[in-house]
Amino acid sequence: MPFDRSSGILLHISSLPSYGGIGDLGPAAYEFADFLAAARQRYWQVLPLNPTGYGNSPYGAISAFAGNPLLISLEYLSDWGWIDGHRLAGLPFAGPTVDFESVAKNKLPLLDEAARNFLHKQPREQWLRFQQFCTRTAHWLEDYAFYTVLRRKYAYASWHTWPTAVVHRDPATMASLAQEYATELQVERIVQFAFEEQWQALRSYCKNRKIDFIGDIAIFVSYDSADVWTHPELFELDEQLLPQMVAGVPPDYFSASGQKWGNPLYRWDVLAAGGCDWWVDRVRRATELYGAIRLDHFRGFQAYWSIPAEDETAIHGSWVTGPGAALFNALQAQLGNLPFIA
Repeated sequence: MPFDRSSGILLHISSLPSYGGIGDLGPAAYEFADFLAAARQRYWQVLPLNPTGYGNSPYGAISAFAGNPLLISLEYLSDWGWIDGHRLAGLPFAGPTVDFESVAKNKLPLLDEAARNFLHKQPREQWLRFQQFCTRTAHWLEDYAFYTVLRRKYAYASWHTWPTAVVHRDPATMASLAQEYATELQVERIVQFAFEEQWQALRSYCKNRKIDFIGDIAIFVSYDSADVWTHPELFELDEQLLPQMVAGVPPDYFSASGQKWGNPLYRWDVLAAGGCDWWVDRVRRATELYGAIRLDHFRGFQAYWSIPAEDETAIHGSWVTGPGAALFNALQAQLGNLPFIA
């Protein structure tokens, strides 16, 4: 779809000068929105907002749908009555760099505490919105909540090393785990609800100032993610559910051995047979969060560099034809004209 002539600034949320050691969706985000409005900017571009895995890269997320809990403002949770403000005393102010290990150690327990307080109090209006959020997002929220709880249970080991029944999502085993970890699963749902509430409030504030967000969809997902654990049939995995071929780029003037990213590649034939439903859901989620959507590594939709998983470098990879226009036709058929930037 066409865009009006406009300009904006790229600033990821984690870079804001917020309270708690990392930029978040609190007061500093609103101050930056005011700055954009004063500078007559139309767009605020962010990197993927998903929860990060190994290396803390927004492009190495553990979910293609969920929001990063570390970006939730504890100050606003305190304003909501979810946690006493005194519990936040001593948290550092975000400096020039983010110490992700320290932030996670200090912030995640407080988010857990706040979520449990909300679960205990169940304030009427917010609780109703929470229930509606759970219903609307169940197609990804339930799997993400399970993945997060189990990842913690199994000491953050990759999902393919979990007990066989859990790896293969045996229905009886999953039902038993749902009962055993009912509270923990509800906490994860609540944390995602908090992210959603704060993000949509910020987006509404920006829209009132004629500013919208440009979001970012990473073309590939991490192997150790809720997405691959939940939908292994959509990826090039072997009988042991390990990647057969992985993503990267060929040798070039930047690197003589290319780049081996390690992301599992999609089985585009399987996706096409299912109407590309997973991608439709992913893009639909992006339209709920952003006014425009940047498609990362757009060239990969035409053709991508496929590397044997056992290789140490990208040298012996090969070009494989991607889904091309068929994917975008499927997206348009389901979602209409989309605000893509490539």
